Amino acid sequence: MDVTTLSLKEIIRALESKEFSSEDLVSAYLSRIEKLDGDLYSVLEVSPSALEDARKIDKARSSGQELGSLAGVPIFLKDNMMVKGWGNTSASQVLEGHKSVYNATVVDRLKSAGAVLLGRTNMDEFAMGSSTESSHFGTTKNPWDKTRVPGGSSGGSAVAVSAGFAPVALGSDTGGSIRQPASLCGVVGLKPTYGRVSRYGLMAMASSLDQIGPFARTVEDVAFLMQTIEGKDQKDATSVELSETSISELIEPTVDGLTIGIPKEYFLEGMDADVKRLVMDAVAELEKGGAKVVEISMPHVQYALAVYYVLMPCEASSNLGRFDGLRYGYHSTGENLTETYSRSRGEGFGPEVKRRIMLGSYALSAGYYDAYYRKALKVRSLIKKDFDEVLKHVDAIVTPTSPSVAWKLGEKFGDPLTMYLSDIYTITANLATVPAMSLPCGFSQDLPVGLQLMGRPFDEHMLYRIGMYYQSVTEWHKQTPIV
Repeated sequence: MDVTTLSLKEIIRALESKEFSSEDLVSAYLSRIEKLDGDLYSVLEVSPSALEDARKIDKARSSGQELGSLAGVPIFLKDNMMVKGWGNTSASQVLEGHKSVYNATVVDRLKSAGAVLLGRTNMDEFAMGSSTESSHFGTTKNPWDKTRVPGGSSGGSAVAVSAGFAPVALGSDTGGSIRQPASLCGVVGLKPTYGRVSRYGLMAMASSLDQIGPFARTVEDVAFLMQTIEGKDQKDATSVELSETSISELIEPTVDGLTIGIPKEYFLEGMDADVKRLVMDAVAELEKGGAKVVEISMPHVQYALAVYYVLMPCEASSNLGRFDGLRYGYHSTGENLTETYSRSRGEGFGPEVKRRIMLGSYALSAGYYDAYYRKALKVRSLIKKDFDEVLKHVDAIVTPTSPSVAWKLGEKFGDPLTMYLSDIYTITANLATVPAMSLPCGFSQDLPVGLQLMGRPFDEHMLYRIGMYYQSVTEWHKQTPIV
């Protein structure tokens, strides 16, 4: 039995019945990573204590100790999540050599559940990108075609799950950074409702948009993992006390009687014809299952890309102000303090990060704040109102995740405006703070295509229900790349 092909739930059942040990499992994943990741470069660092951590779980299991829900399960973390004692760089030279001095809340919760932290995955520098090409440490490749991008910014985590390096991984999503790489790599990725998962210990990019979320091969596995990481955290004032959580075993995979909305504004010129066809085929499957499909209108989403690329750089420029080259990370010496700051940041940050810092600083500057930042906030409110109004009448919204399949490495890297357009279907969920999930719905040019589901705030249960139904009547999520 190749344990690296099993789902999270299958692994948990096998560990509990002692079909194999956690040490066996971790060893199998480490061997696969060593053999295959040299070509893909999804993993920045493997935890040196992973095998020892697995042995401790096995010993506890053998002695009959009560174990957590993820006991012995390996998981990867995106390189912008703090793990005490680990290097955490957000794939930037400016933090090369930096070691975390505390754990992110999600890390503490995973450890409490018995998960084995397998290592950290590659990403776009400070999560600024849609292709995982802007990492200071190298480019990650798509396991379905190594000449193509995996998406970003959580491309390393998406590839790790797609290529069978771990059953699950965590990423962060500011404008599609979980869902878009999930789509391009053929796995499931969830951006939870803003506030459902603590951001404490996540290196901030845009604080009103960022969310931590999971990658897995099945919707059921995503729902199961979310039970561990979600919930109120006293260290994060934006996290929310949940009245209930979704128990994956109790979710009924049915769409009978549900109303699904198809927003006409998302199906305009510029979308790949195969992507549109496959998404509509998926909608037809939901209709066959008893769902009512209706066309809806969300008139203000046409401004979402412009709004996002004002607000996000503004928040990013503020959040990245702390990296001054003095306290930690990359340092360059100048003749005075100002020149030291300038050299350290100019040499330490990559081109995309500097571009967004400059855009954000400009939009926040005196004389431009009202014209750009304040106006963008007002339009964001209108976009959220569109979602609030539509979701009074439909149970979920269905769209493509990405307007195209994975593109060639380098194809868009030198053209930031074209790159930004790849986020056109995902950024709205972050602006409206609603949950959104991508799951595989077919192939075009032998490359995966993703279906996006969006729902009411804190109604992830509905997305799980629809997604689990779709995976019960299709086989797309069972397809894996040959790497």
